[in-house]
Amino acid sequence: MTDKKIRNMEDFAAVSGISRPTVSKYFNDPQSVRKSTRARIEEALEKYDYRPNIYAINQNRRQTKNIGLVVPNLADPFFAGIARSIEALIVDAGFSPLLLSSHGGPEQELANLESLRAIKPAGVLLAPLGRASDIDQVKKFTTEIPTVLFDANLDNVGEAFFGCDNTQTIDLIVDYLCRSGEPPVLFEMENPVNPNAFRKRSAYVDAMTRLSHEPHFIRVSGDGWDFEEIGYREGKRVILQNLLPTRTVLCSNDRLAIGFLAAAFECGEKVGLGPDCTLRVAGHDDHPFARYTCPGLTTISQDYASITARSVETILRIIESGERPETREASYFEGRLVMRGSA
Repeated sequence: MTDKKIRNMEDFAAVSGISRPTVSKYFNDPQSVRKSTRARIEEALEKYDYRPNIYAINQNRRQTKNIGLVVPNLADPFFAGIARSIEALIVDAGFSPLLLSSHGGPEQELANLESLRAIKPAGVLLAPLGRASDIDQVKKFTTEIPTVLFDANLDNVGEAFFGCDNTQTIDLIVDYLCRSGEPPVLFEMENPVNPNAFRKRSAYVDAMTRLSHEPHFIRVSGDGWDFEEIGYREGKRVILQNLLPTRTVLCSNDRLAIGFLAAAFECGEKVGLGPDCTLRVAGHDDHPFARYTCPGLTTISQDYASITARSVETILRIIESGERPETREASYFEGRLVMRGSA
């Protein structure tokens, strides 16, 4: 170790005795320099404890090695888990992920995109807020920087979209609930923030109609992303006021269902399939906490391994080709039923 402070790549080149262009070439691609030169550079890196500013290096390239990743809310373990999976795939591909959370707000979503615009990433993977998004501004961003959407679709925005086939998943769980007990009522938000909720609503109607059952809805008030609080508050209200038309409740997402389960417990309802149970509750998404509720939550598991892999694969293909696709790709992946004690 030396006491000399290495401030930049020029300083490092000078003390290591290796030309600045060769050092730069190494940092762009270590395999591009001779083995003996690579060993000298790596020895000097260790000796002088120098770590280059990778982001500054990227900005000097015509194409950066940064890929932006924007999710609606990192406080939600569901999106945190997805982000971890995507980050790992980006790193494995030799790129640097830039992870940003919109914290459930359209202003922050636009601020994130503006920050990425300044950094000039090679591409962006975006899980938009959905109905709350400023679609015109998001679309303008995607015309400037290659962008692939996942989780929530915005029509004609970005190069591609990958998400869950909500028609298939809702049909699957409605069919199961009808075969195993009373047909379900759909417990949902009156004005959901995520456009997937509207697709689930339509799929529920279709599934119930196909099975010759009348669709029933409990549409509750509440804004934003505090789904557990909304599910708890409104679940307690409808249980106490005896507003449920059936004793089987299908919640539009797991976070609503988690709140509803807490409400059912406080109201003295026993949830499950046993002869002494008074309610069945199911959800959708297989949230990381769904298996730890009491009882465990019956739900639909989205195929996020395929969704994340295809999203990353597509943005990498666009980056590497340097060409935007002529037509926008949209693919929907089937989910699977996860049966637990709640239904």
